[in-house]
Amino acid sequence: MIKRIIYLSLLLALPFFANAGDIEHTLFEQGNAQYAKSDFKGAIQSYQKILGEGYQSEAVYFNLGNAYYKLGEIPSALLYYEKARKLAPGDEDINFNIQFANLKTTDKVEDAPQLFLVNWWHSFILAFSANALAVFSVLFFIVGFGLLAFYLFTQSITLKKTTFYSGIVLLLFGLITIFMANRQSQYFTDHHEAIVFNASVTVKSSPGNASKNLFVIHDGTKVQVVESNNGWMKIRLLNGNEGWITLADVKEI
Repeated sequence: MIKRIIYLSLLLALPFFANAGDIEHTLFEQGNAQYAKSDFKGAIQSYQKILGEGYQSEAVYFNLGNAYYKLGEIPSALLYYEKARKLAPGDEDINFNIQFANLKTTDKVEDAPQLFLVNWWHSFILAFSANALAVFSVLFFIVGFGLLAFYLFTQSITLKKTTFYSGIVLLLFGLITIFMANRQSQYFTDHHEAIVFNASVTVKSSPGNASKNLFVIHDGTKVQVVESNNGWMKIRLLNGNEGWITLADVKEI
């Protein structure tokens, strides 16, 4: 029910953005038409032009991922699926395609077990996109303050109680959505990730070719970026294993 309300809110907000991005819209429709004709390379070029204009959208990233997947370029597909997920973390189609594409990768790294409350918290803050949370918070505040204004002028005791408490509740929801957006932004800041693009990468114990070999990872594997140092990157896998690889081995999400 909440998702339906948010989607309706976004729909109401669309007229404010209707005149923006005509070029991007044309390129997007062109890319979709090319994709429908199985011209996946052409579709990729159209979608990339949109990104080249500085425009970001989960739909563009998602379609780019689909086009790369059709060409069998799994690392690129995962890269753009993950970029789409950052903009719309709760989107079921995006998350499904990430899981599906991961079946094509060599490394099957299982996530380290986490506490139930941690999983629940992440699911909570990632349920909706940051854009949806922003629109919803604005609507909560507008309606909430509107109800409180109505409370000041109405003479009915019943209406005063109803509008006052309803307005307070809506303002509280507005603060909650702002808090969720803030925590979501912090989550992606803390989870700086990348996709391995080289077919086979030997993870080192320290930043240097002469250092000890720890383990090997392959293209398509997602890694968490811990730090960078003079052309090297310290990475952490979902299972907690850590080591160093070169910056050229990956593309950051």
